[in-house]
Amino acid sequence: MKKEQKRKILFMASSPVRCCCLPRVRPIWHRAIRMSRIWNCLFFRRPRRTGWGRTAMEEICFQRILSGARVSIFSALLVVAASALIGTLAGIFSGWLEGKTDTVLMQISDIFLAFPGMVFAIAFSGVLQSGMTGAVVSLILVSWPKYARLARNRVLALKHMPFIAAARLTGNGTWKMIRRHILPNLAGQTIVTAVLDIGTMMLEIAGLSFLGLGAEAPSAEWGAMMSNGRSMLQTAPWVILAPGLAIFLTVLVCNLLGEAVRKTVDQG
Repeated sequence: MKKEQKRKILFMASSPVRCCCLPRVRPIWHRAIRMSRIWNCLFFRRPRRTGWGRTAMEEICFQRILSGARVSIFSALLVVAASALIGTLAGIFSGWLEGKTDTVLMQISDIFLAFPGMVFAIAFSGVLQSGMTGAVVSLILVSWPKYARLARNRVLALKHMPFIAAARLTGNGTWKMIRRHILPNLAGQTIVTAVLDIGTMMLEIAGLSFLGLGAEAPSAEWGAMMSNGRSMLQTAPWVILAPGLAIFLTVLVCNLLGEAVRKTVDQG
């Protein structure tokens, strides 16, 4: 892999992490507060002496977008990581053991895949009524079957390869063969799929929060900010456009990162 590709991947991969950690780094956070004055000069009218609510909204809009990055990005990363872990483990056991275990696990995954993902997430979040926790759990339940199918198909293709038979003849146990031979061959496809899913999960979390099934006040989340700003669409459209632009740029970065990782894995 070329050095330029490595630098691009590291830069794009560190962008969501920097957004998540931004409110916790005091010098950068104070610098961001100073940047909000420029934001207000560009997008807002000059604040009036009267009308405390409008002035307060203008002052905290930019800070809430930065704070919402931590909630939105961290929640998407949590959903993708948990879905990839659960689905990959289920797929490995299903493909390795086969028989009844394979049948039961795949039938369970078929049940989840039978429902439209977002519809199931909305229904499950509405039943739980537990805010962001319910949204994250519902999206994990929707997402893990994809990773399980991917891992199962790969394991079924690998377990009959000659190097697995040679490892079995040398006395390697099941766990050792899975750890040394199966997992390394699954890592590439799983990582690429997970990275490409980050943007999708972020959009779905924002959608659930927009419908009132995700983050709750006073938590700053981009989808919830767009929902709360609907009443000001005509008088202050930037209240919706700003978090929408943040979602667009973050999803774009995640998709570009996924494409870069995919190309790197294919070349390797």
